[in-house]
Amino acid sequence: MLSVELHVHSELSYDGRDPVDLILEQAEGVGLDAIAITDHDEIDASLEAVERAPEYGLVAIPGMEISSKAGHVLGLGLEEEVPPGLSFESTLEAIHAQGGLAVIPHPFQESRHGVMGRISREELADGDAIEVYNSRLLTGRANRQAKRFAQSRQLPMTAGSDAHISEMVGQAVTRVDADERSADAILEAIREGKTSVEGKRTPWHISVRQAAGGVKRRFRNGVVGLFR
Repeated sequence: MLSVELHVHSELSYDGRDPVDLILEQAEGVGLDAIAITDHDEIDASLEAVERAPEYGLVAIPGMEISSKAGHVLGLGLEEEVPPGLSFESTLEAIHAQGGLAVIPHPFQESRHGVMGRISREELADGDAIEVYNSRLLTGRANRQAKRFAQSRQLPMTAGSDAHISEMVGQAVTRVDADERSADAILEAIREGKTSVEGKRTPWHISVRQAAGGVKRRFRNGVVGLFR
């Protein structure tokens, strides 16, 4: 079983803070096997991580968090950016066109651009996997809703820290029963539902700090748009 972190933001996200090397250093330090840097509508840091991860004894999965019209979608196994602003269906199609995996993060957290409320449950089931544990939680209700939905549709389940600072990398991990220690094998195992999830809540004071820092960087960088 591999320990995989599938939802992390670097300094290239409008609300992220740290460079790739600090993220990889933390991932190595907490004993992860693999990591995906999933910046908002950016892929460069994730591709850099793919190149540098072996220096830290890690596998890096290229990906990004895409701002669809309905909300956020994680695209994993990508080679190039998927543009923001597409419909939910078109976003999934663009991910699949690259042979990628579409994971729907925090779907029931509408305040954080989860897709529920803008698409139907039938459309949500079109995702390849559902993030059922996001460590940036308040009450845990949205995580429980996501898990119940995934179980009811027999969809693969994942977890992610949604870390915006390197110290929080590894707060939530997906245990993946992969045939080998490679990005392709990890993604295939997720598709087949060979996963289990575990995680810890991000401490509230760190969540507040991450959010406050994100607001400052958002305004400094002039980020606009309903779902970004």
